[in-house]
Amino acid sequence: MITVYDTLREQALDICGRAGLLGEQITVRARTLSAEEAIGNPEDKDFPIQKGNECLMQAEFQGACGQAFTDRFGDFEGTLEEIFCMPLENNFRRAVFTASLNAVMRSLGRIDGTRHCRDEEPRECARNLVSFIRERYDVARITHAGFQPRMIEALAAEFSLRVLDLDPDNIGTEKSGITVEGPEWTEHAVDWADLLMVTGTVLVNGSIDRFLTEKPVIFYGTTIAGAAKLMGWQRFCSKST
Repeated sequence: MITVYDTLREQALDICGRAGLLGEQITVRARTLSAEEAIGNPEDKDFPIQKGNECLMQAEFQGACGQAFTDRFGDFEGTLEEIFCMPLENNFRRAVFTASLNAVMRSLGRIDGTRHCRDEEPRECARNLVSFIRERYDVARITHAGFQPRMIEALAAEFSLRVLDLDPDNIGTEKSGITVEGPEWTEHAVDWADLLMVTGTVLVNGSIDRFLTEKPVIFYGTTIAGAAKLMGWQRFCSKST
């Protein structure tokens, strides 16, 4: 069966081949960013990256950068052909692939918004999200996958909301009046919702297929920038650069 990753791999190799990049010895470096490098110093201190549960890896290629959130991180060097051909068997490799795809797509001018927003911009982004949804959808119930605290605050004030997360420290706790549910509730929460609001990190942790249903879905964040462009998925990331 052809997977999302098979399709992305094929397209990445085709894009790089047509641009003449696969034949060159181009090195892409992915490095782990500190919380301050990634998101600056927002007043709120409840973002996952600030807790150390996830890190934002960054690939740099021909002056462009691409990012990917992951719970398995480290440095990697290789040609684009090596990166786009390697088996995507764990979160680290998928993060390297994803960050590199974002960097290449950005360098070729095919996407923008590949750097995470900073300081108080996540709060502004959350306010923009409510308007974005109101303008495009007639929905009452939203399932939000991934813990983005400012988005959860904004959505909980306007819609019936369910929140899914993988972090055991969040599961079962109340955030903005909503009890965070674990991954075992994904199917039920997807069926319940009119609209899915899903972190792009699902591309790295291998759970993206659980959210590719007949339900409308908005992916958010920098991680899924390149994949969303190639696959025709809707992405919201109003303050990234």
